[in-house]
Amino acid sequence: MAQALQTDEKPYSLSVILIAKNEADRIETCLDSVYLIADEIIVLDSGSTDQTIDIARRYTDRLYETDWPGYGPQKQRALEKAGCEWVLSIDADEALTPELRREIDETLRGNPDAVGYKLPWGVTIYGRTLNFGRSARAPLRLFKRSGAAFSDAMVHEKVLSPPGKIRKLKGRLLHYTHRDFGHALYKNADYAWLGAQLRYRKGKRGGGLIGAALRGILEFLQVYILRGGFLDGSAGFLMAVMYSQVTFNKYAGLWALKRQEKSGGKKAAEKAPEQTKPAGQ
Repeated sequence: MAQALQTDEKPYSLSVILIAKNEADRIETCLDSVYLIADEIIVLDSGSTDQTIDIARRYTDRLYETDWPGYGPQKQRALEKAGCEWVLSIDADEALTPELRREIDETLRGNPDAVGYKLPWGVTIYGRTLNFGRSARAPLRLFKRSGAAFSDAMVHEKVLSPPGKIRKLKGRLLHYTHRDFGHALYKNADYAWLGAQLRYRKGKRGGGLIGAALRGILEFLQVYILRGGFLDGSAGFLMAVMYSQVTFNKYAGLWALKRQEKSGGKKAAEKAPEQTKPAGQ
C-alpha cells in the first residue's frame, strides 16, 4: 500500500463512493489509490460472487449489498450515504495516479473556489495508456456533496453538480476499461443493447440500418481522426473501431426493436428482459 501524503490534520473531508459487481481483480488497485485521502469509503455491491466484498472490507466497513437499479440510480444511492463535504466518485476499474492523488489533496487544502473538478481519463489497455480519441475526455468526478446528484440514466450517468465553477485537474484517472478482448466484446455488446432499448422506449428514431451504418462510420472518424486517436498507434485504431461497432449495434438494435414491434403487434420493449449489471463493468 502507498504511504501517507501528510500527517497534519486535513482542512477538508472527503467521501469516496464506489459501485461494484465481481471486481475482485481490479477493486484493490482502485481502493488502494484513494484510501489515503478518503475520510470514508462507501461501496455498494450488487451481487458479487467472487472476492469483491472481502477485498472491499479491508478498506471500509461502509459496504452495502443491494439490487441493481441501473448506473445512475445506484450511484445516487451511494451519494445519499456520503457524509463529507466533498465526494469523489470512482469506478472499480479506475485508479488515481499518485500525481492525481496529491493534486486532489493539495487542491482541497487550498480553499478551492470551485464546486467540482473534472479528472482527465487515461484509458489503459494492452499495456498502454491512451492520450487521444475518446480517452481525451475528463469526467466530473470530484464535487461538493451539498446540492449534487446523479442523473437517473441507466447507463452513461452524469453528475448534476450544484451551481458554481467547474475546473479541471491535470493528473490522470487511469481507466482499466477492458480486462481482455473478450471482455471488451461482452461489455460493448451490453452497452449497445441497453442503449438501443433506452432509445426505443423513448420513441427515438435512428434512420434504419443505413442510419446505423452512417453513425458508425462517423463515430470512427470522430474518434480516430478528429480526436487524434491515430496518435495512440494500433491500440488507438482498435478503440476507434470498437466505438464504431458499439454505435452501429446500438442503432441496429433500435431498428430491430421497431421491426419486432411491427411484426409482433406488441411493443417489443415490453417483452425485453430487465437490464442487469454485467459482471466486471
